[in-house]
Amino acid sequence: MQLHLHQTHHTIGDFNGVFKYLEDMKPIKPGLHLFPELFLSGYPLLDLCLQKGFIEQVLELHQKLETWAIKTLKGSDSLLLVGGLDYKFDDQGLPADIYNVIWALDGSGMKRLYAKKLLPNYDIFDEEKYFTPGEEPGLLEWNGKRIGLLVCEDMWHSSHHIQDPVKELWQSHPELDLVVNLSASPYHISKSSKRLARAREISHLFKAPFAYVNRVGGEDEVLFDGDSFVADGDGIAWRGKLWQSDLGSLDIDAVSAKSYLPLDAPSEVANTWESLFTPALDRSKNPIQINSHNEATLDEMRDALLFGLREYASKCGFNNFLVAVSGGIDSALVLTLARLALKPGQKLEAIYMPGFFSSSLSYDYSAQLCENLDVPMRHLPIKFTHSSLRNQFQDVFGMPLEGLSDENVQSRLRGMLLYTRSNQTNAMVINTSNKSELAVGYSTQYGDSVGALSLLGDLYKTEVFALCEHLNRRHNHPIPTGIIERAPSAELREDQTDQQSLPPYDRLDAILEGLLSYRMSVKELQESGFDADEVTKVNDLWRKSEYKRHQFCPIIKIKSKSFGFGYRVPICKL
Repeated sequence: MQLHLHQTHHTIGDFNGVFKYLEDMKPIKPGLHLFPELFLSGYPLLDLCLQKGFIEQVLELHQKLETWAIKTLKGSDSLLLVGGLDYKFDDQGLPADIYNVIWALDGSGMKRLYAKKLLPNYDIFDEEKYFTPGEEPGLLEWNGKRIGLLVCEDMWHSSHHIQDPVKELWQSHPELDLVVNLSASPYHISKSSKRLARAREISHLFKAPFAYVNRVGGEDEVLFDGDSFVADGDGIAWRGKLWQSDLGSLDIDAVSAKSYLPLDAPSEVANTWESLFTPALDRSKNPIQINSHNEATLDEMRDALLFGLREYASKCGFNNFLVAVSGGIDSALVLTLARLALKPGQKLEAIYMPGFFSSSLSYDYSAQLCENLDVPMRHLPIKFTHSSLRNQFQDVFGMPLEGLSDENVQSRLRGMLLYTRSNQTNAMVINTSNKSELAVGYSTQYGDSVGALSLLGDLYKTEVFALCEHLNRRHNHPIPTGIIERAPSAELREDQTDQQSLPPYDRLDAILEGLLSYRMSVKELQESGFDADEVTKVNDLWRKSEYKRHQFCPIIKIKSKSFGFGYRVPICKL
C-alpha cells in the first residue's frame, strides 16, 4: 500500500487555497493520502468557527469537494483522509454541535469517518468550548488493510482525560496494519522528541507503523512546525521538513516488517501530555538553574523565531520593519533576527533615540551593529523633547518631572517617535522586551513595551545572552562583543543598571520558570536554595504586573508555558 503524507502550509480560512492544492495533485497517485487536522479550514479557529459567513464557506467547500471527489477519484485506487469540520444545526439553523473530523474522499464522494474524541482544554487549547467529542470507532478497513484512526490529542494519554482512544482501539484491535494521526500540533522547544517517543510507543503497541502528519504555519503567536513522520517501532521510515510544506510517499508494506516490543498494555505513565509541560530547570544545582541549551536547540530556537516573524508579517501584510536600537543586548538580538528573516524586497530600519543618560558607547555599539548587519540607522535624539516636557510640567503642575515619572516619559517618547516613523513608512514595529522583564513588569506601558509582535517575549534574559553568542558563532559575529559583555541598563537615569532593581538574571530566571510553570510555590523555591526575601520580591513583582502583560503585543510562543493566549489569569487579584 502506498502512503502519501501531505504536510501542508495554508492560511486559516483559505478555502480557495485548499481546493487549489487538491486540484494541483491531479492526476492523483494511487494509495492512501493523509492531510493534517482541520486541513480544510485551518487551525486554531477560535470563534471563527461560530461565524455564519465562515460556516457558509465551509459548507460550500464540502459541496464542491463532493463533486470533485466523484469526478476525480472515481475508478481510481486512491483514498484521501482530510481533516475538517462537521456541523450539526438546531431548528433555528445555528450550530448545535461542531465536530473535528476525518473526512474520506474517494470515488463515491465525501463521507465522515471519525471525529476527534479528546478535546484539549489546557494552555492555549479550549476545544471543549467549540467541539463535541466523537463516538465512532477509530478503525478503517481499506484495500484489505486495517487502519487505526486518531486526531492529534487522541494519541496522548492523561489522567485528566475520561477517554483513552489509543487504549480503546488497542483493546478492540490489538494488531493493525497502520495507525494514522492527523495533527495540528503547536510547536515548542524539544516537543518533537516527545511526539516521536509517544508515536514509537504506539507503533510497538499495535505492531504497526505509526503515520503522523502535522501542519505548518504561524497563527498569531502559535507556531506549527510540520515535522511529520512515519515511525516503525524504534525506527523512522520517513520524516518531513521543519517549517515548510512537504510530501512524503512510501510503500507501507516495505516498512512494516520490523520487530516490535511485546507490550502487554498501553503505558499510562510515560509520554503523557502532562510531561510536555515539565519546567525547564536543572534541579541538580543549588540553587536550581534554568536549563542550558545546546547548539542544536539554539538553532531550533532561532529558526522558530525567524519563521514566526515571517509568518506574522506576511499574513498581516507587512514588508517594512522597524526596530529601536539602544546599544543593549535585547534590541541587538531583535535587529539581528529581523535581518536574518528579511526576504528580497523587504526593508528594515533601526532608530537610535538617545536621551540625557545614554552613553557614547551605546551609540558606538548601535552604529557598529547596524553596519555589521547592513541596516540603515537613524539618529533621533529625545533629549530636546524631553527637556521641553520637563519645563512644561514644571510650569503647569508646579513640581519637577523626576524619579519614575521622568524615566517613563523618556520611554514613552521613544515609543511615540517609533510609531510616528512606522506611520510614515508603513513599517511593522518589532518589540524588544524579554520574558524576564515582562514577568516582573520591568518595562514602561506604551513605552518600550510597544510593538506589533514580540520576538523575545518567550526568552528569559539568560537565554537572550545565549542566543546572541550562538548567532555570533553561526553568522560571522554580527553583534559587537561589547554589547554582550556590558551590564544591562535602561539608561533612564544616571549610572542605572538592571541589577539595582532585580536579582541577577541567572537566579531571577530560575525563580520565574518555577513560578510560571505552576509547578513550584514560593515556599518550594525558598527550599531550593534561593534567598527568601528575593523569592518573595520576585513573586510580588510577577503578580502585580499583570495589567501590563494584559495589554502587551502577541508573543511568538516557543516554550511549553508562555505569556499570551495560553496564560490567562485575573488582572485584579490579591
